Amino acid sequence: MTSRERVLAALAHKTSDRVPVDFGGTFVSGIHVSVVAALRDYYGLEKRLVKVIDPGQMLGEVEEDLKQVLGVDTECVLRSTTRYGFPNRDWKPWRMPDGLEVLVPGGFNVTRGPAGEILMHPGGNIANPPSAVMPSDGFFFDNIERQPEIDEDALDPRDNLVDFQPLSEEELQFLEASARRARATGRAVIGSFGGTALGDVSHIPGPALVSPRGIRSVTEWYMSTRMRREYMHAVFDGQSAVGLANLQRIAKRFGDAIDVINLCGTDFGTQKSTFCSVDTFHELWAPYYKRIISWIHQNTAWRVFKHSCGAVAKLIPSLLDCGFDILNPVQCSAAGMDPRKLKDKYGREIVFWGGGVDTQSTLPFGTPDDVREQVKQRLEVFSPGGGFVFNTVHNVQAGTPVRNFVAMIEALR
Repeated sequence: MTSRERVLAALAHKTSDRVPVDFGGTFVSGIHVSVVAALRDYYGLEKRLVKVIDPGQMLGEVEEDLKQVLGVDTECVLRSTTRYGFPNRDWKPWRMPDGLEVLVPGGFNVTRGPAGEILMHPGGNIANPPSAVMPSDGFFFDNIERQPEIDEDALDPRDNLVDFQPLSEEELQFLEASARRARATGRAVIGSFGGTALGDVSHIPGPALVSPRGIRSVTEWYMSTRMRREYMHAVFDGQSAVGLANLQRIAKRFGDAIDVINLCGTDFGTQKSTFCSVDTFHELWAPYYKRIISWIHQNTAWRVFKHSCGAVAKLIPSLLDCGFDILNPVQCSAAGMDPRKLKDKYGREIVFWGGGVDTQSTLPFGTPDDVREQVKQRLEVFSPGGGFVFNTVHNVQAGTPVRNFVAMIEALR
């Protein structure tokens, strides 16, 4: 089977010649740049600096030679700009705090704070107040919340909508060219176009904005889901309208080059429970998900990918009701997320994308034998009958031993 056929079989809950594999197909199924560099060394691939394609999480580009070694079956199509508002181009060297030299976009211009922390600035302009920070010994950036003082009488949902705009003709051309190149590889193509993740806390603080207005504190945002329902509905309604209009233009232009759309990265789970009740999900999120996904299913062949970390088992029926086809990252260590129970209960209805090995404990801190054993167990549970794409539980983090990553690949084979 071709890579694309293999993934499409999994999406149709059919058995393929082997389990399809994703590394780097999305920003929630990637590999930290330091691990990508270490893997290139381990496998004896050409010596070159690794590109950081997501400066927030410092994810590394998985290039063609490494994809072949790992058996990757996916290709990604990403927006041309980073979460900080500067383009992913004009690559230049930059040295990580641990000394690793990588390639970053030309707009990646940082300064140092008083404790040696590394500060990121909106648009790559160091004259702008910083919007993200990496500790002096860190490996990725965290948003800096810049919540303006809230005047309840002056709150305007439009302030939380400035991040979501119609795609320009230039951006459409970029995305189409990327999608056509991805389709030509013979792998399954995943579109991550942005703009449709309702309430994703990585975007709430407005890291690309110089002076964010509205509700920009994560804490305040979650309180608003309870206290300011009318405001939240207005934001989600406006965001959905822009996002859906963008998807319509994408579908008309190059929809035949896309197999999966990564619609939403909003997390609904913690380690032990969910961020909201089922009733709240149905009242606040479901109407907008249904609006977008209904159009996708009626007008395209795309399968819809939903990312949510944590203990979300009780929300899976609601996600299915909204029309989601795929659940990622399948955090099996969270409460109620037992792999066998998930597969038995939902394995014929939803595709599990991830869950192959735990990235909080086993992969970074276990032995190679621990990794092999867990991978084999997860494959035995998730792979029968299709409906499974192998990936780790979220991104492979910095500091993951290469020997453990290699043990994972060997067990998978």
